[in-house]
Amino acid sequence: MVRFLAGVIVTLMLVLTTWFFVSKKEEKQELQYHSALIQQQISQVGKLIVTEGQFSQVMSYRNTRKNYFDIFSANKKALVIVNAKVTIGYDLRKIQTDIDEANKTVRITNIPAPEINIYPDLSYYDVTQDYFNKFGAEDYNKIKNTVHKMMEDKVSQSNLKADARARLLSELSKIYILTNSMGWTLAYEETEITNMETLQQLELK
Repeated sequence: MVRFLAGVIVTLMLVLTTWFFVSKKEEKQELQYHSALIQQQISQVGKLIVTEGQFSQVMSYRNTRKNYFDIFSANKKALVIVNAKVTIGYDLRKIQTDIDEANKTVRITNIPAPEINIYPDLSYYDVTQDYFNKFGAEDYNKIKNTVHKMMEDKVSQSNLKADARARLLSELSKIYILTNSMGWTLAYEETEITNMETLQQLELK
């Protein structure tokens, strides 16, 4: 009877030991599988997303130069038609993440800042200039700088940045949906993303 009980106990211990190691192995394999899926999703998100906008503006340029002890003046002026293409892009290939398998957490440590590019197309009309005050490189540079500042202001007043941010969050939501479905946690720096509302309210740098 004693031998029988000892045999039963030994058998149970062997079964439990085998089950423990098998379950640990399966758990590790599952973690590695989930980690691979997440890395694959991050890789697919890693691309350049660009939002474009078109802006138009009419501006006048005028310059007066005094000559001969300010007795005479020489003028030049032009009407400038500006058509500009503006792009706001996020290079998501630069996203930095840290995957913590032990705590089943994916932490986004860095999201690249948006890259704003302005491509102005300038057309000059009604150009007039006096002999002693002709258009030169300095004038065209002044006009280009003024146009660039003007377009920056227009972009700030438009919905272009908001649209670009919405596209960025749409890509990040793919990572959140996958991690959430597997019981993992997604975080941006120290902020844990618990739902889509939290994701939408992230304060991105």
